[in-house]
Amino acid sequence: MTTHAAAQTADLVVANHILVRQGVLDAFGHVSVRTAPGADTFWLSRNLAPGSVTGADLLEHDLDGRTDDPRRPYLERFIHAEIYRRRPDVMAVVHSHSPSVVPFSVVAAAMRPVLHMAGFLGERATPVFEISDVAGDASDLLITSSSLGAALAKTLGDASVALMRGHGAVAVGSSLQEAVYRAVYTEVNAHAQAAALALGQPRYLSAGEAATASATIGGQAVRAWDVWREQVRPGITAGDPVTGPGEE
Repeated sequence: MTTHAAAQTADLVVANHILVRQGVLDAFGHVSVRTAPGADTFWLSRNLAPGSVTGADLLEHDLDGRTDDPRRPYLERFIHAEIYRRRPDVMAVVHSHSPSVVPFSVVAAAMRPVLHMAGFLGERATPVFEISDVAGDASDLLITSSSLGAALAKTLGDASVALMRGHGAVAVGSSLQEAVYRAVYTEVNAHAQAAALALGQPRYLSAGEAATASATIGGQAVRAWDVWREQVRPGITAGDPVTGPGEE
């Protein structure tokens, strides 16, 4: 394994543990990273609770969601594959069921940025993927095929986040650190917006405010990453080796 790949997979292990600690993932959900800019492959854990992921659990997938590893992959690997296929700018994808976000996927109130840390949501309402438009009204709401993944990726479009009705959300970024930051602050924003709506009509960020905040604060995502990484490092060091695939 190259030095780049080793560092990348080590960071992906850390990302799994950060997202659990921040309450974005629990026993379910997943995070991936593209193997290189423009590559048609990505790293994603085998089918495992994110808090248990180690470097040895990572599988390399192609954009059809296939892997040569015999271990069981995630059912919803097609979320990642199809977003990478449609969005060459995306280097990392987080799929979560974070608790404050899910309600916004099932009500008329659109999720929009109410705080500067979530300027990446933009001025427009966060798009919501309606799976019944593609799979009918008797699906399990999971993205278990390339066609469903492609429909979700189309709904995401050029946005940073898309909601999935009754299910969760996807957050993407130009780096793993940015995608993790966005997933965390999407949850923070949803919690704040719900609280604001209970008090009255929120004043959302304007288009200019969202764009400026995203550029200024989003550029410092690594600052959040550094502190979150230190918070999970003891647990990883004690029980979860941060090694490359197959390097135990």
